Amino acid sequence: MRAVGAFIGLAIGDALGAPLEGLPPRPFAVTEMSEGGIHNTFPGQYTDDTLQASALAQTLVGCGGFNPEDFARRLVRVYHTHPEFFGPTSRAVLDLIEEGVSPSAAARMVHEARGGSRSNGSVMRGIPVGIFYPPGEVREASLAASRVTHFDSAAGEASAFVNRMVSGMCRGEEADTAFGRALAACGDRELRGLLEDYRAYPPDPSLDAVLCTHCAVRVFMDAPSFRDAVVAAVNLGGDADTVGAIAGGLAGARYGCGAIPASWLSALQDREELLALARRLAGVSRA
Repeated sequence: MRAVGAFIGLAIGDALGAPLEGLPPRPFAVTEMSEGGIHNTFPGQYTDDTLQASALAQTLVGCGGFNPEDFARRLVRVYHTHPEFFGPTSRAVLDLIEEGVSPSAAARMVHEARGGSRSNGSVMRGIPVGIFYPPGEVREASLAASRVTHFDSAAGEASAFVNRMVSGMCRGEEADTAFGRALAACGDRELRGLLEDYRAYPPDPSLDAVLCTHCAVRVFMDAPSFRDAVVAAVNLGGDADTVGAIAGGLAGARYGCGAIPASWLSALQDREELLALARRLAGVSRA
């Protein structure tokens, strides 16, 4: 099933890229789950990309749709399990939310204090929105889910682009069709300009939401298989786990869970729990 593939693909890309996060590309490509890196992860261990995506999936399942207050509570909960994985924007927002500030106010305060919030945290976790919502509803839900921690509209548009592709592919669209329709709906001029001729710009595994989205989408669109997409994404280095998560989610939506290499799936942390959550999300998703 493509919907299950999208969610598990995100987790697989996150885990394969985790030991490569924040580092330059290695001389030889990493093609199996490995250990180490700046967080000293074990083989198959995922990071906050999957923690946050799981929280979002649980909100969608439990509330029958997106609910910002429920999602914020779940984010605070998973933040406490592994705070070391969370980026500075999400950390600052979640600290304020825990102090009683509303999500919308907290996101604005952090955006103003830090001089922006165009980081990729809301893009990497957003794929459950694409699984749950049909193409006509996915954009507004994506923007709302992004605003819980990222006030910058470009971060929301980047998430909406990825989620529109996922939504279309989970519902039978071919990748080129899903890409074209996501491009037509894109409300950010810079992102649209990068993606209109995506091969004209080098892939940059950046923390920036727009550059990271271009990078992951470019890798995905040029890859002939799930495995090729994820291997290419994580071996760029930089924010390898997030580029891997986004590319893996897109590739899972295109090729389905059956395309994920068995050695990767068998090593994935909490595999059965993640598969069960993915199936529940797919089961309640809107047509």
